[in-house]
Amino acid sequence: MLLEMRNLTAGYDGSDVLKSLDLKVEEGSVTCIVGPNGAGKSTVLKVVSGLLKPRRGEVLFQGRGVTGLNPRKALGLGIVQVPQNHSLFPEMTVRENVRLGGFTIRDPARVEERMREVEAMFPIVRERAGEKAGNLSGGQQRLVEFARSLMLDPRMILLDEPSMGLDPKTMKAVFETVARMHEGGRTILLVEQNVRAGLAIATHGIVLESGRVRLEGSHDEVLGNPQIGRLYLGTALAEA
Repeated sequence: MLLEMRNLTAGYDGSDVLKSLDLKVEEGSVTCIVGPNGAGKSTVLKVVSGLLKPRRGEVLFQGRGVTGLNPRKALGLGIVQVPQNHSLFPEMTVRENVRLGGFTIRDPARVEERMREVEAMFPIVRERAGEKAGNLSGGQQRLVEFARSLMLDPRMILLDEPSMGLDPKTMKAVFETVARMHEGGRTILLVEQNVRAGLAIATHGIVLESGRVRLEGSHDEVLGNPQIGRLYLGTALAEA
């Protein structure tokens, strides 16, 4: 396992969102977390990326304890996150935004090497290099954010609701890009409200409800489970 959470409890202002959570992510997988609003999906990503310190429990990355690490150390381990809201600097160019993704790389030659590799995978970075990022559409900005996330050659990419606010055609292009990143050897932990689209590209699906894992398995197993309908109709899953 690349990532493990054991008996994890975390939340905000004294209120627990994740409750004794046990969760695993295999190396080389696309693991998609789904569930109703307030289930704790984004909270999982915040704990992994170091933005939120858990109150109790253990986080392991590559078998090493990393509980309570800060975001800088998470980057050092090869964990990068593309947040839910667009995070490009609108007055900076596309190329400048992407270069920022390699800010911890000390060797300028290595930065340029990574830029060439990223441009090969994301032609928009080369084609729109000198344009202000704020001039791009929402879908184009998302692709540039993906490109920036690859500058550090990460071990794990965290994606928080990458389809949010996108039209169906753009959303399809974004998910195709996620699939290509996976084909390139990336391990991806994905939180997605569009259940079918998210699970369609996943190798493993996890359903959260009230801060706990209620279902997990392949995307076919999760989508085919009759309890999924009950969950998204607002009825709590029955306890196993």
